[in-house]
Amino acid sequence: MKGLIKTIKYALLILLAFFFIFPLIWMVSSSLKSEENIYQDLNSIQALLPSFQLAEWLNSYQQLFERFDIFNYLFNSVLYAAIVTVGSIIINGMAGYAFAKFSFFGKNLLFSLLLAMLIVPVETIIITQFTIIHNLGLVNSRLAVVLPLLANAFFIYLFRNFFIAVPDSVIESAKLEGAGNWKIFWRIMMPMSKPAVATVGTLSFIASWNDYIWPLMILTDGEKFPLQVAITNINSTEPVFTNQIMAILTISTIPLIIVYIVAQKYLLQGLGSTGSGSK
Repeated sequence: MKGLIKTIKYALLILLAFFFIFPLIWMVSSSLKSEENIYQDLNSIQALLPSFQLAEWLNSYQQLFERFDIFNYLFNSVLYAAIVTVGSIIINGMAGYAFAKFSFFGKNLLFSLLLAMLIVPVETIIITQFTIIHNLGLVNSRLAVVLPLLANAFFIYLFRNFFIAVPDSVIESAKLEGAGNWKIFWRIMMPMSKPAVATVGTLSFIASWNDYIWPLMILTDGEKFPLQVAITNINSTEPVFTNQIMAILTISTIPLIIVYIVAQKYLLQGLGSTGSGSK
């Protein structure tokens, strides 16, 4: 009986996984066939298979790179994501360290307000963000794209929980050895919180890579567009070819898959311990 229940459970999980991965399979296979074959195979199992002629596999990618400056869009996305990832780890890490180990006036009130920000949708403050960026004279600049993504209430909360778990005796011992707060932060706190670093780095990279609305609002120069904004332009530039759309979507998805696979171990540890601060 237990074996039957286990078999049914795995069968349901496999079926559920297929529903989630089905769009991804169709996207990749459609990018590896001609425009005509995509519509011919739409109502058969061949829709999930690439072209049987290997010579057609890279045609859509070649045509895509010939029509659009994909390398420039990729460079912009990688640049923005790299700056946001490194900046998020440093800025949110320092804030989390301050909330965990420093004592200052209004600390609890400020942290409560920070937690309250977690329930505020980003869309409700995006106009305020635009007004601030406009007043700073940063509209249509690369800095404007990354600046709002550097600080995040959830990332500060995550770092704080990890840093609280570090015994105060460790910090006191380091101070007796002559280490300052900056050295303690870099040499002790950050290495002891690798799951938090990996989690914040991964989530901030994904958030920056997938960001669409903010770059679309703040940028007017197409040369500075990230890949996600460029996809919209590609999708509306005549003539529109489905296989090329699937090709650019595949290209935009690959970095996310790679980052998740590399950081999966630490990501699960980080998200699994956010409530207790245990590592």
